[in-house]
Amino acid sequence: MPVNHYDYNDNTQLSPHFNVREFRCSCGKSHETLLASELVDKLEALYTTLNCSKIIVTSGYRCPEHDKAVGGTSSGQHTKGTAADVCCYGQDGQPISSKTVCCKAQDLGFTGIANITSSYQYTHLDVRTSGKWYGDEVHGNGTVTEDFYKYFGIPKTEAKNILKGIDVSYCQKGIDWEAAKASGLVDFVIFQAGYGREYDQVDVQFERNYSECKRLGIPCGAYWFSYAMSADEAKREAQVFLQTIKGKLFEYPVYMDLELAKQFALGKTVCSEMADAFLSTMEQAGYYAGLYCSTYYLDKYLSNSVKSRYTIWCVQYASKCTYQNPYGIWQYNVAGSTEHDIIGQKSIPGIVGECDMDYCYTDYPSIIKAAGLNGFAKATQPTEPEPTPIPEPNTEESTLQQILKHVANIDEKLMK
Repeated sequence: MPVNHYDYNDNTQLSPHFNVREFRCSCGKSHETLLASELVDKLEALYTTLNCSKIIVTSGYRCPEHDKAVGGTSSGQHTKGTAADVCCYGQDGQPISSKTVCCKAQDLGFTGIANITSSYQYTHLDVRTSGKWYGDEVHGNGTVTEDFYKYFGIPKTEAKNILKGIDVSYCQKGIDWEAAKASGLVDFVIFQAGYGREYDQVDVQFERNYSECKRLGIPCGAYWFSYAMSADEAKREAQVFLQTIKGKLFEYPVYMDLELAKQFALGKTVCSEMADAFLSTMEQAGYYAGLYCSTYYLDKYLSNSVKSRYTIWCVQYASKCTYQNPYGIWQYNVAGSTEHDIIGQKSIPGIVGECDMDYCYTDYPSIIKAAGLNGFAKATQPTEPEPTPIPEPNTEESTLQQILKHVANIDEKLMK
């Protein structure tokens, strides 16, 4: 994870609502500030999601000495520049409950989240890469839940917090995208862009699917079906993928599809190296990259560093996803399949034949747009207009007025 180093007096505007000064260590010493760009991007997305009037960072980067002085371990997330304690304010000027902030932060993919006061006004947020921590420090420092909605008893309405989507490829020919959108089953789409290591291996339906989704305003992402058998081959596939999607905009991540048995037969180390080679190449080019893989292979053949580093699109055809690590999208059903249609969805309107169905739990569009990824320009702080200068006093006019008043006084005296 990229962590930037800023001088103590740096005044860089990091995003529309956050300046590097807000994250300086409060120990009083003039040392540098460490800050992960992913933390700022997610805080900006949180600002939008909660419709905040402001977010106050009460504690950002901490030097090890200060972290220990305030009760930390001297090596926690604050010392790495990956954490911030915040108070979020609504448009009414009042603090937003930490319970709500925790739930929304969960949706946005923060990996470390905790309420930190009994008043439920302050929240710890971080982007740690080593697992997940959902805490409530009122009840100790350990993980208390896998789902803040359930923990705090806040209803999680499907329409607002879980989006329905599909993923398609050349297998679904001539999709009637207007009918699909009108079905209520397609809040987003992930489509195959291509496969393999050659530039002529573009999915034959890719351009049409992309243009139709853009025409109809359906948020979309893309995936590349991998045949790689080494890290070098995986990197080559990513380069071809980048060329294929050049100039396009994606509100959802771009994924490596890793699913061939012969690939997993290479073992955990090689599979992890291939995934990292592919996804890091996509990231370096400015894309929000993720891994598509079944829960079984994720557990058995991918390293924890890969699973925590990149967003996950997991596959498990069941009534409940049992994958224990964080994931953003779950492919749960295949409409029209005799084997994997577990909910009795015989078809998706506008699509002939089988079609994969997905649930999304992360607000990817907000994250991606705030960070300026996937072809989007990064949001910038609006330039405040220059203040209107106060005109200098007109000394000539003032002097004239004084003379006239003086003359008037003389006239008044002469008339007496």
